[in-house]
Amino acid sequence: MPFKNVSKSKLTLAFISIVITFFVWQQGLRDSLNRPSISFDISQKEQEIAELSEQSIPVDLKKFFIINDPVDQINKSLSEVPFEELTERNKLIRVISSESNDHIFYKNISKDFKNKNYKFLIDEIEKKSNSNSYKPNSNKFDLFKDDRFLYHLLSRKFDFDDSSLITKSFSSKMFLKILAIRFIPLLSILIGSILALKILWTTISLKKFGWQEIKSLDLELIDMVLLIAGGFVVLGEIVSPLFSISLVELFSKNISNELSQSLKIFFGYLFMAIPPLGIVYYQIKSLNGEFIFKKDYLQFNFLPIKYAIIQGIKGWLTIVPFVLLISLIMNSLIDNQNGSNPLLEIVLNNNNYLSFFLLFVTTTLLAPLFEEIIFRGILLPTLSRDFGVISGIIVSAFIFALAHLSLGEMPPLFVLGIGLAITRIASGSLLSSVIMHSLWNGLTFLNLFLLRT
Repeated sequence: MPFKNVSKSKLTLAFISIVITFFVWQQGLRDSLNRPSISFDISQKEQEIAELSEQSIPVDLKKFFIINDPVDQINKSLSEVPFEELTERNKLIRVISSESNDHIFYKNISKDFKNKNYKFLIDEIEKKSNSNSYKPNSNKFDLFKDDRFLYHLLSRKFDFDDSSLITKSFSSKMFLKILAIRFIPLLSILIGSILALKILWTTISLKKFGWQEIKSLDLELIDMVLLIAGGFVVLGEIVSPLFSISLVELFSKNISNELSQSLKIFFGYLFMAIPPLGIVYYQIKSLNGEFIFKKDYLQFNFLPIKYAIIQGIKGWLTIVPFVLLISLIMNSLIDNQNGSNPLLEIVLNNNNYLSFFLLFVTTTLLAPLFEEIIFRGILLPTLSRDFGVISGIIVSAFIFALAHLSLGEMPPLFVLGIGLAITRIASGSLLSSVIMHSLWNGLTFLNLFLLRT
């Protein structure tokens, strides 16, 4: 029995941690339903880039990149959302790209905007709707040059030349972006599908999967409860943010909101990782009498590093088709999925490069290392030892998906968790799953970075 000879104080702590975790996670999952899906913004950004790249797309390739007019597509998508639920920028795009007799053209439409510059535009558009011959001086719109797509829309609406801003060079850059956005996922799916079929064929031929030896620490299930529920959730997700947020707010009074937001995420993740990693340190020290940093307790198996890197890349490529397939199935079954990770929206709409760097470090270095230590370094080996490898993979993947507190993203994250666990066991190296996780987050980050206009 896993809980035999366990002290009452340990059992009490575990019970309290589970109860708190239950309420925190159910509330987090419920709150995720109120968060909008990032897929709408991603689709719109892609259409914006397609529109800005149009003059650089070779004539023979246009039918592959632009099937319908991107502005019409954006307007159609925005018209399917209640006007009051749109962001101010999208409200403005909706107004600019609509016909003058559209139902949203009312005298009092400017009340929906707090941004003074946007209100000014609404007044100009209203003048244009009342008189087609109205043609303001294009200098009036210089305020909007920072938003090239918006400026381009205004040039179409008021018939002025935007070539000084939407240059051939800029348009070529947008074309390269749309190439990368469209073809990197396709190439990944193609290579990943071939790898998956090869692994499946090898497994069927040999009638077994090539599991490597998996070594677990001499920990019990109650230690896992204290690590995940007590360390990861109670101390990491509830207590730590109180310190990290207060620290950033103390020193970020005179910096931009974007940088402040990124600092909160960066330090929030650092502070969140400290309690669980502290518990891991204490657990190892209590088992061995000391903690030797150079000792490979978690089977990182750094050397040969080339092997770990190759296994991580193979694992990432192999799981890509399955995660995307699950996402497509979810999208087809459920319209307007909510619950996207708010970090994705922050990355997509961020324009501060220092802020970008902090988010990049957090998502591609800190998060993969910390999460792999907890879920594939400690939890997976313990569950596999007590319940078998298959059960260990499934349960650890489920807890990994659940811990991200997003109902809409749970199925894809569950499949990703399975892939990470299989890579960890098949390679015998925790470093391989860290690299695979880092690649997944890094390519997601890159895609969002490319979508910025």
